[in-house]
Amino acid sequence: MQPGILYGIGVGPGDPELITVKGLGILKRVPIVAFPAGVQGKPGMAQQMVAQWLNSSQVQLALSFPYVQDNDILTQAWQAAAERVWQYLELGQDVAFVSEGDVSFYSTFTYLAQALQQLHPKAVVQTIPGICSPMAAAAVLGIPLTIRAQRLVVLPALYTVGELEAVLDWADVVVLMKVSSVYEQVWKVLQQRGLLEQAYVVERATLPDQVVYAGLRFRPNLKLPYFSVLIVQVTKSPN
Repeated sequence: MQPGILYGIGVGPGDPELITVKGLGILKRVPIVAFPAGVQGKPGMAQQMVAQWLNSSQVQLALSFPYVQDNDILTQAWQAAAERVWQYLELGQDVAFVSEGDVSFYSTFTYLAQALQQLHPKAVVQTIPGICSPMAAAAVLGIPLTIRAQRLVVLPALYTVGELEAVLDWADVVVLMKVSSVYEQVWKVLQQRGLLEQAYVVERATLPDQVVYAGLRFRPNLKLPYFSVLIVQVTKSPN
């Protein structure tokens, strides 16, 4: 028996209608839909985003991925999740793992797929791209993310002030992902550089409760949710 296919489907930044047509078609036909488990027994973001597209005959598989930095703990979690998925794949059943944003862009799916293929080399994995949050945030703001020869840098949440300073020296546009944990330090750097009026924050882009801050001069102490993106136009767009 041929094993089933593990599909990684990027379901977009939040609005359920921003899933691709291809992703939606696969999502509706697979017998198993997996997603990162929420915290404290609540549905996770990806699960909530696809809920309206699922039917009662589909198995919904919540996979636990701890929010820690310990590589040993994370590796064990990825392997355990891979084995749970393999239980269905080895029976010839396809599984769709859904993740917010794009599955190749800072996504848990990458680690799941790698663990699966290391443990079971016969496993087949296909990825379906999605809209990631920097693009969604730019759309919400009504600005181009880049134009002409502008250089774009995207930094994850785990960066140092020194790294940010170095990037600001040469990039034209900087996107800071999940900026909530470092916002106050970032604000001070932008203040020193005179970039506060060229910086924007979007909370929960494309969701009904999204919040936009355009210009950060008077906002040194914003308390931001986890899903927040900060965009800095270091060099203003050419006319």
